[in-house]
Formats: sequence, structure tokens, C-alpha cells
Amino acid sequence: MSAFDLAPGDDYRGTGLRFPDNFVLGSATASYQIEGAAREDGRGPSIWDTFSHTPGRVWNGDTGDVADDHYHRLDEDLDLMADLGLHAYRFSIAWPRIQPTGTGPANQAGLDFYSRLVDGLLVRGIRPIATLYHWDLPQALEDAGGWTNRATSEAFGDYAAIVGAALGDRVATWTTLNEPWCSAYLGYGSGAHAPGRTEPASALAAVHHLNLAHGLGLQALRSVVTAQTEYSVTLNLHVFRGFGDGAEEAVRQTDGLANRVFLQPMLEGSYPADVLADTASVTDWSFVRDGDARTICQPLDVLGVNYYSTTGVRLWDGVSPRQTDDGHKDAGGSPWPGADRVEFLRMPGPYTAMGWNIEPAGLEELLVSVSRRYPSLPLMVTENGAAFDDEVVEDPTRPTGVAVHDDDRIDYLRRHLTACHRALERGVDLRGYLVWSLLDNFEWGYGYSRRFGIVRVDYDTLERIPKDSARWFAELARTSRIPAEPLHAR
Repeated sequence: MSAFDLAPGDDYRGTGLRFPDNFVLGSATASYQIEGAAREDGRGPSIWDTFSHTPGRVWNGDTGDVADDHYHRLDEDLDLMADLGLHAYRFSIAWPRIQPTGTGPANQAGLDFYSRLVDGLLVRGIRPIATLYHWDLPQALEDAGGWTNRATSEAFGDYAAIVGAALGDRVATWTTLNEPWCSAYLGYGSGAHAPGRTEPASALAAVHHLNLAHGLGLQALRSVVTAQTEYSVTLNLHVFRGFGDGAEEAVRQTDGLANRVFLQPMLEGSYPADVLADTASVTDWSFVRDGDARTICQPLDVLGVNYYSTTGVRLWDGVSPRQTDDGHKDAGGSPWPGADRVEFLRMPGPYTAMGWNIEPAGLEELLVSVSRRYPSLPLMVTENGAAFDDEVVEDPTRPTGVAVHDDDRIDYLRRHLTACHRALERGVDLRGYLVWSLLDNFEWGYGYSRRFGIVRVDYDTLERIPKDSARWFAELARTSRIPAEPLHAR
């Protein structure tokens, strides 16, 4: 199953492991999940506004209308980041806050907000990492076809130029897209994410137009950015575990759809021939035009890698009930167009509150395998974290009067940071680790029922309550050394 043979009892619970002095330790968020202010200062509607306000799409009818109210609590949250000693903060920019309909002139109020954010980070000594697209597509663009429409890719290039011109003298790292796999396959294939479509051919068209947007976005940024900066994209690369007869074939098919259909065009300038063949019954890929490959394949300074769990696959026998436990919410469609012969198995536990298995070896394996395929490309873990059912307890010694002893989350982080350290020791050029997430937030189709933050948000009062994991991560950021145990246990 795994490429690594683990010694008996090897649980990835490293103690006292030290990272290089220049290793970046920070946190990450996304605009729709935390900002709120959904109808203020000229912001237009996004596909997630529409989706979350559609009955039955999001648990409990939750929306991002208020979320964590980060838009109005910016200074408070910046001070919180400084108190935690974060080296870097990865945030995303809401496209409809910059261009309410996805095209046309910039909304100055939106640019001003992100300018204040970047300046606030810099004055506190925190490195700004800006993501241009974390799923909140302007609804007007979706009405015209969304990511199935080539014009959306072209509009993204224009949007990138606007933001790059406004912030390009200060941002340390630019990321074009976050997890285009989710945007394409969960948004247009399975229906679990906005815009909620269940159209296999549309999902593959979205794959290409997201890839094209990435290339156009990088070209636009490079034409306007003035500061010395880095350019990147963030992918949620899957780690597959094959089972049964035909395991290699099951892994090949799913690896093509999940990983190689993004990595190969972005980094090598072509689509995998086997993916085109596997999906020929779904689409003829006629949306790919001459010259697109050259546009998509732009030089990168760093590749962002998001990792949470592993995925079990095997070839389906066509008779028994097909298992579809791929870790994503079931909304009626499939995020795996052309892979009808593959079934997805529930991996062994333990599990997080998302039902995702905890396997830190998968992160080490992923980092090593990507580094071996692209040895000249630096990597950064841009998301890794866990949702658990946190319990708030009274604690008069804390400033807030309460505490969250989230030992499970600390253990998760400790084990995955150990995996990062091992990857470094194996020669991987790994530049940093960003914990997901800074704050509890709107967890997409699960609403506010899942908490990933190292800082708890009381959704009634919007009070921020640093969990024990926040104190633990602050110690890590201060010393660059993995703390041995939860700080409350000392």
C-alpha cells in the first residue's frame, strides 16, 4: 500500500525535531469562509452566496453572510496572528469584492480592504501569501457558463492584473488557484460544492479552463508586479492506496484525474494521454485550443501542496454495491468522470470529525514523490489540519476565562510536522508549513458544524478563543522546534 515500510510502532510522533531557520511556519484561511460582509462596500454575489442560500445545499442552512466577520475585525485578527508569532499568513482575495460581476473596473473599496490587510501583515513582520481564487467565483460569470466557459479564464487574467497592480509591490508570494480539483470536480461533477452542477463533461471542461486561468493569471501578474516575489499554485494532490486485483489500474485512473491532469499541463506543458483516453466517452476535449498548453505551462517558484488524508481505491466488480467513500460529501453526482470502474473504500482509522483517516505517512510519501518527479521545484505545505469536536471548559487562568484542550488536533499537527521533517531529511526542498486553519470558519457544504481552527470562534458573540493548539503552534513558530506535548500538560 505505502511506498514506505514503517518500523513497528512508528507513529510519527517526533519530539524536539528542529526545522531550518528559514522554514516558514504560518496559517491559512479563505475569503468566503471568514470575511462576512457579503453585501457591503460594493461586493457582488459569488457562487457560494447563491449555493449557500439554496435550501438543502449546506447543512443547517448556514451561509457565509457573516462567517467570522473578519472584514470588520481585521485589526483584531492581525494582532492575533502577531501574538501567535506566525511567520506567514495565506489569505485569499474575493474576486466579487474586486469586480462585483467578474469583469469591468475595479471596486476600490475591495482593493483597499486587501491593501490594509497586506500592510497590517507587513507592519507585524508577517509574510503575506495571497491566493487569487479560493472558489468564490462571481455569480455573473457562472450565469454565463462559469468554468465551462473559456471567457471565465480570460476574465481571471484581467482580474489578476488588477489585483497584481494594486498589491504587487508588497505581496511575498502569489498563488493563482487553490485546489482546482475541488472547483472542477466537486463544483461541476458531484454537485457537493458551488455551483452544484452534476455534469461530467462540464467538470472536465472546468479542469481545462482552470488550468488555462492559472497560466493567464501568472502571465498577468508578471506583467504588473513590481516587487521581488514568488509565483505559485496550490493543489490538493491525492495519495491513493490501491487494494485487490487491479489495484495499480485503479490508482492509475484516479491519479490521472486527481493529480496528473493538473501537474502535467502546468509543469510539463501537456495533458496525460491516458487521461484523455479514459475520459473519451465523456468528452472529446475540443475545448483545448492550439497554444493553450504553452499558456498553461508557466514557470513556478514554489508548488503549494494541501494534504489531509489518504484515499483507498480498487476496481469495482460491477456486481456488488459500489463503494463511494472518497471523503467528500455525497450530493448525487460523481467527482470522478470516466472512472466508473473504480470504487472508493473507507480507509482504516483513526478519523477526524470530517471522517477522514489520519495517516501522516501519506504526507511524507506525497512530498517525496512530487520532489522526485520535479526535483527543481520547491514545495510548501499550504494546508494541513484537522476538524475535531472541540469542548470548551472553564479556565480562570486564561484571558477569555475558558479553554479548549484540543489534544487530538495537537497530536495531528505534531505527527504531520514530523512527516514534513522527515521529508526534509530525505532531501525534499520544503520551504514551509501552513496550518489549516487560523480560525474556525464556514466549512463549505458542512456549514459551521466542523471546526478546523487553532482559534475557536464563538459564532454567537464572534469572540476569538485561542485553543491549546494555538499556544502549541506559537511555541513551534517561536522556536522552530516541534513541542513535545500539549502545553497545558506541563
